[in-house]
Amino acid sequence: MRRTRAHHRLASATPNAIRRAAAHLRAGRLVAFPTETVYGLGADAGSDRAVAAIYAAKARPRFNPLIVHVLDAAAAAKLVHFDARARRLARRFWPGPLTMVLPRRANAKISWLASAGLDTLGVRVPDHPVAIALLRAARRPLAAPSANRSGKISPTSAGDVARSLGARVAMILDGGPCRVGIESTVLDLTGRRAVLLRPGGVTREALERVIGRIAIAGTSSDAVRSPGQLASHYAPGRPVRLKARRPRPGEAYLAFGAVPRGVPPVALRNLSPKRDLAEAAANLFAFLRALDRPRFAAIAVAPIPERGLGAAINDRLRRAAAPRRSVKK
Repeated sequence: MRRTRAHHRLASATPNAIRRAAAHLRAGRLVAFPTETVYGLGADAGSDRAVAAIYAAKARPRFNPLIVHVLDAAAAAKLVHFDARARRLARRFWPGPLTMVLPRRANAKISWLASAGLDTLGVRVPDHPVAIALLRAARRPLAAPSANRSGKISPTSAGDVARSLGARVAMILDGGPCRVGIESTVLDLTGRRAVLLRPGGVTREALERVIGRIAIAGTSSDAVRSPGQLASHYAPGRPVRLKARRPRPGEAYLAFGAVPRGVPPVALRNLSPKRDLAEAAANLFAFLRALDRPRFAAIAVAPIPERGLGAAINDRLRRAAAPRRSVKK
């Protein structure tokens, strides 16, 4: 059978291959690797450009938050604030197929794109020797959604990754078939009551035996932190005006490409002077935050092409600009 270019990127997960894969990750490239759940599409979670490359490779239609993989609970605690529930769950289920969404630490060196602009992070410790060896060799947290094109079946073998992603990854570490075969359970612990955002490798019943009753996303007002549930999803404090060719008096301006004359530097961020959509995606959340200041009446945003990553950028911007809805506490 004729081998594709993607198959030439396949490598058995030997110690030498893991070292090479780690070097790719440190250089900002993408590496697919096995976990106990499914194969992950790994990138340096601290690099905006590397995280943007994940969305481009997957053709992901929205900037949904990504799961950040870490070596152990101590590494996770440097990124997020643990409460008593999280500590109990980590002791019981980590390493393993449980992702916990927790408040992000102010000094966490994680791309805002990885958390889709939220002040929370989804973190987990994978239960697979190759994943752990790669995390140790890379010496950094890894953002790693499933290693497949968006909307396709999640991969449970290295061959699945090669067929789905082709040459979009620098390397595919072959660690054999995944043991669990379905994605991790995602549990939101940012509110008074825990909310199950996604069922997965750890059952709701098992979780409830450790921390008590859990709500299901979409059935409780406590579940509004679930990604994508509200039209005004993750909106900044300032109003957002889209498709603006120039700012109005008192507005900040988020440019893409050419900048209108007369915009003061303090009120300006340019997503990409070269009109590079990958660069724009990498800068989006950090620049929105930079312009979200009381001194500005609103944030005017230049038109973004509705192609490639532009579709995801525009999805996020439309949510930011949507009319605000009050949420009962």
